[in-house]
Amino acid sequence: MKDKKILEEFKKTYPEKFLPPEVIFSHIHAGDRIFIGTGCGEPQFLVAELVNYVNNNPKAFFDAELIHIWTLGVAPYTDEKFQDNFRLDSFFVGDSTRNPVNRGAADYTPIFLSSVPDLFRSEMVPVDIALVQTSLPDKHGYLSLGISVDVVKAALEKAEVVVAQVNENMPRTHGDGFIHIKDIDFILPHDEPLLEYSVKAPNDIVQRIGKYVARIIEDGSTIQVGYGLIPDEVVHSLENKKDLGVHTELLSDGIVELMKKGVVTNQKKIHNPGKTIASFCMGSRDTYDFLDENPSIEFKRIDYTNNPLIISRNRMMTAINSAMEVDLTGQATAESLGGTFYSGTGGQADFMRGAVLSPGGKTILAFPSTALNDSVSRIVPVLQEGAGITLTRGDVHYMVTEYGIAYLHGKNIRERAMDLIAIAHPKFRPWLIEAARKRSLIYKDQVFIPGEKGMYPEELETYRTTKKGLEIFLRPVKITDETMLKDFFYDLSEDSMYMRFFSARKDMPHKRLQDFVVVDWSRKMEILAVIKEKERERETIIALGQYELNPDKYLAEVAIVVKDEYHGMGVGKELLSYLTYIARRHGLLGFTADTLVENKAMVSLFEKMGFYTEKRREEGVYEMKMLFRKSKEQNREDVI
Repeated sequence: MKDKKILEEFKKTYPEKFLPPEVIFSHIHAGDRIFIGTGCGEPQFLVAELVNYVNNNPKAFFDAELIHIWTLGVAPYTDEKFQDNFRLDSFFVGDSTRNPVNRGAADYTPIFLSSVPDLFRSEMVPVDIALVQTSLPDKHGYLSLGISVDVVKAALEKAEVVVAQVNENMPRTHGDGFIHIKDIDFILPHDEPLLEYSVKAPNDIVQRIGKYVARIIEDGSTIQVGYGLIPDEVVHSLENKKDLGVHTELLSDGIVELMKKGVVTNQKKIHNPGKTIASFCMGSRDTYDFLDENPSIEFKRIDYTNNPLIISRNRMMTAINSAMEVDLTGQATAESLGGTFYSGTGGQADFMRGAVLSPGGKTILAFPSTALNDSVSRIVPVLQEGAGITLTRGDVHYMVTEYGIAYLHGKNIRERAMDLIAIAHPKFRPWLIEAARKRSLIYKDQVFIPGEKGMYPEELETYRTTKKGLEIFLRPVKITDETMLKDFFYDLSEDSMYMRFFSARKDMPHKRLQDFVVVDWSRKMEILAVIKEKERERETIIALGQYELNPDKYLAEVAIVVKDEYHGMGVGKELLSYLTYIARRHGLLGFTADTLVENKAMVSLFEKMGFYTEKRREEGVYEMKMLFRKSKEQNREDVI
């Protein structure tokens, strides 16, 4: 327990500051603007005493305006019986204020949170009285705003009257949150537990989203994480990362856990090295205890933490946020459902735009594919009428659902639409395809296979290293790979195209490419060998292997083509070996292939697989067969 003797000494020095609530609140006049501290730092006792004062003195003042970012409390001042005394104006809409705002009993001011302090300083939004919560004072007379610095510091500096609830449970945090007792007009000592914020346990969907996001984040990145179930699970998925840094608006339990585990070290940060930077905290009592007098964490004003230019100073800045609805062009709303205000503009756009400007920066929007028990798709052809566009088409690099990752940066509208449809819930994909066709967002003749047969088999993704030491990623082809496959085919030499297609024809129009990317996985298998290019945040296809069931369904016709510069590096062998593994697992008995006689590489591949092979020559073509049983030579070796 902290020493309260210092507070008692100051009470003797400044007796005029320690007055009863009814005397303090008598300084409120009609039409005054009253600021209330943010989130878990809200001075609950002060708010309750204010409401009690008005309850007992209903004509003490009228038309006062209450200003805050967000309350986790019950917001009693929004009760209709106080409508003549108070009107709430919030910069963010929370659970307890959503109904009053949407029924017109309270106001919502949409604004980037980084801009709020300037509203106070310029007196565009004057602050007459500020109600805040602080720690106990130190021997020098400094109290800490603790877990809520954000816009609170700016409100204090402009308020005519500052009222502080001094609470021994408020941690003393480093950074911009100190205020001297001389600058406080009235003090009400009252100890009570700080508000705590927690999310419900993650389900399988949320965990899958977290794992996908973790794939994107590199060691040494500096991260910002929003609030809610999805961002919270993303943080838990980062436990195997190394040397992460933190520059965020909200500090959560999850980030603190990463600090305790040594995942967040801030050692790779160029800006504020060694320091976790935040503006406010919403978490548990254990987290608040961790923050107390902890020099590795600094709480800054929100116009610092959320300034895109300051955010961009962090190398590999990665902003991770969520959304309620996104359209097929990449626009997203995180603040309203149609014309219903749900949350607010907040700081999401500040961080997403700052991350875009950062060297090696990334922006990630993670959300479940559906809402309301899978009855509504969050990915839609067009945002609902009245929806606020929180993020524009240029703000987001990655969108992530439980069905995968869509990389949008630099993609045209057709490519974006196809990428987003691919990560939508399967039952909504046919609807999205049809809507996209009608809106001319995609090809009018875009083929799509609904249901299980068309579901991307993610479990077949794997890494391999060839005999020449080349690391390749083998994965099934996606419907979104059309542009990459076009580039792959056009990069092949005439000889390679002739060997694969028995034709000098090299054109690969959309209709032809659809045969490769739209796959019925119950009868066909298409596996790409790709190299991931970190510099361009994309993959490059270096080989394609495929098989399709013959009419008897016990054998499949197989074909492989490798980019010319990768010939002789073992890529073809890895592809054929993997296709063989998949085919055997699916109960096939072997492969057939028609191969030009001069295609010695393919003939050799077949013969070196170690299985029983046959070949018959006819008009310059080998009709080859490979059965998944031991060759005659292997059987002879077994006998010996």
